[in-house]
Amino acid sequence: MFSFLKKKSPPPPAAADDQPAAPAPAAAPGGAMGKLRSMFGLGEKTPAVTPEPPATPALETPAPASPEAQPPVATATPRPAATPQAAEAAPSVPPRTVESVETAPAAPAAPAVPVPAATAPDLPPPPASPEPQAKPQAAERQGWMARLKAGLRKTGSSITTVFTGTRIDDALYEELEDALLMADTGVKATEALLQDLKRRVKDAKATDPTAVKGLLADALADMLQPLEKSIVIGAHQPTVIMVAGVNGAGKTTSIGKLTKFLADHDQQVLLAAADTFRAAAREQLGVWATRNTVEIVSQEGGDPAAVSFDAVTAGKARGKDVVLVDTAGRLPTQLHLMEELKKIKRVVTKADAGAPHEVLLVIDGNTGQNALHQVKAFDAALGLTGLIVTKLDGTAKGGVLAAIAQEKPIPVYFIGVGEQVQDLQTFNAREFAQALLG
Repeated sequence: MFSFLKKKSPPPPAAADDQPAAPAPAAAPGGAMGKLRSMFGLGEKTPAVTPEPPATPALETPAPASPEAQPPVATATPRPAATPQAAEAAPSVPPRTVESVETAPAAPAAPAVPVPAATAPDLPPPPASPEPQAKPQAAERQGWMARLKAGLRKTGSSITTVFTGTRIDDALYEELEDALLMADTGVKATEALLQDLKRRVKDAKATDPTAVKGLLADALADMLQPLEKSIVIGAHQPTVIMVAGVNGAGKTTSIGKLTKFLADHDQQVLLAAADTFRAAAREQLGVWATRNTVEIVSQEGGDPAAVSFDAVTAGKARGKDVVLVDTAGRLPTQLHLMEELKKIKRVVTKADAGAPHEVLLVIDGNTGQNALHQVKAFDAALGLTGLIVTKLDGTAKGGVLAAIAQEKPIPVYFIGVGEQVQDLQTFNAREFAQALLG
């Protein structure tokens, strides 16, 4: 009778074709009491049973759902690649010019911290390049060559006039022979030069007299070549140089110039005033020592040999590079004075075995053939190792060097053309030959 009150259960949802049917709900508890509880809602609720999802076959891929069944998903659409048409359609951007790039403000750099001049480190100056040093030396040498040519202009002009003719014949060679003899060349040197010149003219097949002058310069340079030699400093510590010469040849002045030359080449020089005979000789050498800021050993009225011995000993003790011994002027004919020079040399050898290492003779370029006699006499007494030719800026003829080269070829270390310290220069055979012939 209460069947109309019985609540019917909803039908189960239709299962999909590929899903199994859901299990039937459990039956309500039986009896009248159970029906009354159902009528008034006092019965226990039946727990909902969630159907288990169907098992997916292992090797079976589910079919994709249709687009209509899928909900719309918001996705990011990628920007299409630019095509040439799109690039043409896009508005053109004007390119930046070079000026705009260069004038664009750059990022500010960190400000440099200035270093005060007082706290700046003292750095040594950079080494000077050889080119700037070579230019002043070349200019000084050119200026000195000009003075040498001026001093020998008289000899050069007398020889140059020989080549003003138009023919190369015996008359030309005779005139040239006279000019060479007048230039103090000497008979032997003149004959040797003429023979060499004739051979050169024949080999060169020269027909112009002016070309003979150039060939003569070459012949004279070759004759003077044995005299071109440099003085050796540093092989001994110290190098002892004994300087001799006749009165008035410029011996003490040449020693002062030689001291300056050696000091410019970083050589420490000690002077020995062994010329105790001539008045004011010690004072004159002292002036040169002060001018060149070098030390000097001297004794008023002392023995020349003793002064030389003390100077060599002091030079060894003080570590000097060069000891220059100034001896008294001697004439070769004064035999007792020449013996005094020999004594000085022997005493110097006692102070330092092997010394003197250089024995120089100073000759006056104006004395002509007398200079050759001096060279022979002093060489016989002392054994000369080098010469210094002075006063070539006066009336000197210069040809005496050809005579020395032919008869007594002792090296010429230096030649002088004036009173200044820079007027003493090393000897160069070709330069001298060119200056002598103008």
